Amino acid sequence: MEPCFYCEENEKLKSLMIKIKELRWSKVYLNRNQTHPGRCIVACKEHKTEYFQLSPEANAGFFSEVSLVAQAIYNIFSPGKINYATYGDLVPHAHFHLVPKYTDKPHWGSPYQDEPKEIPSDAEYKETIEKIKNELERLVSLQAN
Repeated sequence: MEPCFYCEENEKLKSLMIKIKELRWSKVYLNRNQTHPGRCIVACKEHKTEYFQLSPEANAGFFSEVSLVAQAIYNIFSPGKINYATYGDLVPHAHFHLVPKYTDKPHWGSPYQDEPKEIPSDAEYKETIEKIKNELERLVSLQAN
């Protein structure tokens, strides 16, 4: 069985995504392919292949964080809709792809695809990551109050 790249955070993971931030129940990554600006992955910190395998507390916490990341993406990028995709047959670790969709961008009205690829510059990645990280921190602080 192939090692889990979400658990190991190995080179394969780093070739596909960039870590933004760790939350209590999840790790948040920016997908390197930004065909859909703001596309992120939210992966469970705990290695589980199915959401029902999480304890009730971890399940509620994880889904709350998925919503938090979606809200941050929405606040920053103003998409027409955010699609939530979860698979796992090839990468058996509970995770969500949060895919912002835009009426004037590819794949509006159809399932998202990884083509055409849009690979930003290192400076653009850094700027996007900082925006998302700052918005997540702002939203977390609002929840605490």
